Amino acid sequence: MAPTPARAIAVALLTFVYCGLAVAADKAPMKWLRAHATFYGGADASGTMGGACGYGNLYSSGYGTRTAALSSVLFNDGASCGQCYKIACDRKLANQAFCRPGVTVTITATNLCPPNNALPNDNGGWCNLPRQHFDMAQPAWEKIGVYKGGIIPVMYQRVPCVKKGGVRFKIVGHDYFNLVTVMNVAAAGSIKSMDVKSSDSTDWMPMARNWGANWHSLTLLTGKELSFRLTDTDGQTIVFNAIVLGGWKFGQTFASNLQFA
Repeated sequence: MAPTPARAIAVALLTFVYCGLAVAADKAPMKWLRAHATFYGGADASGTMGGACGYGNLYSSGYGTRTAALSSVLFNDGASCGQCYKIACDRKLANQAFCRPGVTVTITATNLCPPNNALPNDNGGWCNLPRQHFDMAQPAWEKIGVYKGGIIPVMYQRVPCVKKGGVRFKIVGHDYFNLVTVMNVAAAGSIKSMDVKSSDSTDWMPMARNWGANWHSLTLLTGKELSFRLTDTDGQTIVFNAIVLGGWKFGQTFASNLQFA
């Protein structure tokens, strides 16, 4: 039996409502979470260079002074490298003399704040498990806190990263050990998996996370034209065909025109 007009209209309305709810859920705002924040690296953030993500000079690699070291629970063994967080002083919990209310700052995770188990969690062991903590570059921290405060309670949420230009790759190592740093990743900011393909092969070979944002392959790839396939932690995959030209040398950096969205 063919559906009556009334039943067809009801089904259409239900479908519309369901789809609308699904879209609304996708666009639901990120939840604000509580943590604490300190600072390091000096007024010019020069002491933040290097770090457990492996980005090296944060000025030249594009991360600047809006960076932070994450406590172990947030750092997640390096899987969080490159992720971005919006942070604000928690006005409800902070000493108002040390809080800059109504201001947020967005940072990129570039380092690990290691635990200090010789000190209690609430008195110096700020990055001990299971604390969620941001040890921020001083210029970033001073956007939301007053220097004399030293440590402030904060609210934070993970946000999409906004980067200029495409994803970049730096290759170091030696024959049979190719270590590739993946930098300047937008959107999710962090990489879930990475594969490599050389010009003399049709097969993609999985690479393994070595540490931080560094991925390695134990295959002889020296000097070969290389393509990379990246999947970010949001599930988006991009293929960077022939991004590394034949004849390359260890220590070179290769910039793409492709970026995650």
